Amino acid sequence: MNSEHLPIRDKRLFPIHEKVMDERRLSFEDGMTLYDTNDLNGVGYMANIVRERKNGNKAYWVRNQHINYTNICDKFCKFCSFYAKKNGPKAYTLNMEQVRERLYAHIEQPITEIHIVGGIHPRLPYAYYLELLETVREVRPDAHIKAFTMIELQQIQKVAQKPMEEILIELREAGLGSLPGGGVEVLSDRLHEELFDRKLDGEEWLETARAAHNVGFRSNVTMLYGHVERPEERVEHLVKLRELQDETGGFLTFIPLSFHPEGTDLTHCPTVTGFDDLRNIAVGRLMFDNVPHVKSFWIMNTAAVTQAALWYGADDTDGTIHEYEITRDPETDTRQALTKQQLIDMIVEAGREPVERDTLYNVISTEGATAAAVSAD
Repeated sequence: MNSEHLPIRDKRLFPIHEKVMDERRLSFEDGMTLYDTNDLNGVGYMANIVRERKNGNKAYWVRNQHINYTNICDKFCKFCSFYAKKNGPKAYTLNMEQVRERLYAHIEQPITEIHIVGGIHPRLPYAYYLELLETVREVRPDAHIKAFTMIELQQIQKVAQKPMEEILIELREAGLGSLPGGGVEVLSDRLHEELFDRKLDGEEWLETARAAHNVGFRSNVTMLYGHVERPEERVEHLVKLRELQDETGGFLTFIPLSFHPEGTDLTHCPTVTGFDDLRNIAVGRLMFDNVPHVKSFWIMNTAAVTQAALWYGADDTDGTIHEYEITRDPETDTRQALTKQQLIDMIVEAGREPVERDTLYNVISTEGATAAAVSAD
C-alpha cells in the first residue's frame, strides 16, 4: 500500500510501518516515536497488523479465580494500595480453611485457572506456600495454578534457604503450574530507587524470571504505567524484556497495567485515560515481536476500553475473575466479575471471535465465534 493511502497521519510512522510489514524488529528509537506521536490510530493500525498476523480474529478469555492470600507486605511500594497500613486495608493472612472456603464459594463454576498472589509477608514459613498449593490442588484438582510473582519467589527462597532451582521444582511438585507477570513494574534504576527500593531491582527480577523459565515454567510479564515513569523508561523496559524472551522464550503474555492512584502515596498522579491504555497496549504489541499474546486486563482498563483494545494489539481479555483485591477495596467496592456469557458478548460486540482458553492457551471452546463471524458479515 502506498504510504499516502495508509490510515497513518504522522509521517514519522511510515518507516515503522515498513518494518512492521517486513516483520523486522523495531528499535528503541522506534519505540520512542510510538510514544511521542499523537497519531494513536496510526499506532493502533500497525499493532492490529501484528495482532492479526499472530492470532487472527481470535480473542481469548479464561474462567479464573483470584486468591490474594495475604495483604501484609514489608516492601511499602509507593504505588501500592493493597498492602495493610494505617488508615488503609486491614491486615489479613488466609489460613487453609479460609482458602478452601474461597474455592468452594465458586465450586459450581467450571474454573480452569486459580491465580494466586499476595504481599511479601516476612513471617510466613516455606511450608505455608507448599500447603497453599496443595490445598488448592486438593479442592480444584483439574485447575491450573498460576501463582507467585518473581518478588514472591525471592521471599520463598529466602525462608526456604534453598537454591532457587530446588524450590521451583518443589513448588511444581506441590501443584504450581505457571507464574503471573506482576512485580516487575518498570525496569528502571531511577524508579526502583524512588518508588520500590525494598523490592528486587531490575537485574534481580530478570535473573529470577530466567531461573523460572530455565526450569520449564512459563510466565506472563507486565508493565505498570501512568505514574512517574518516563517514555524512555517504558521503552527500555520493553527492550530488556524482549531480550530475555529471545534467550528463554518463557513469556506467554504481555500485560500492560494501568496505575490507579487511589489509596497510594502517589495520589497526585493524574488518572490514566483510555488513550493511555490503548497506546501502551499497541506499543507493547509492536515492540514485543517475540511474545505470543498481549492482554487488555478488563478489570483495570474497563470492559469498554478492552473492546477497543482488541483492535489496538490485544488478543486477550483475561477472564471471569472473582475477588480481585489489588486495586480495589474488597469490603466496600462492588465485586468485579463477568459471567461467561458477558465475556463472550463483550468480545462478539467488538467484532472478534471469542475463544475460551486454559492458562497455556490450549483451546477449550469456541462458543460464540460463529455469532462474531455472522455479525462481521
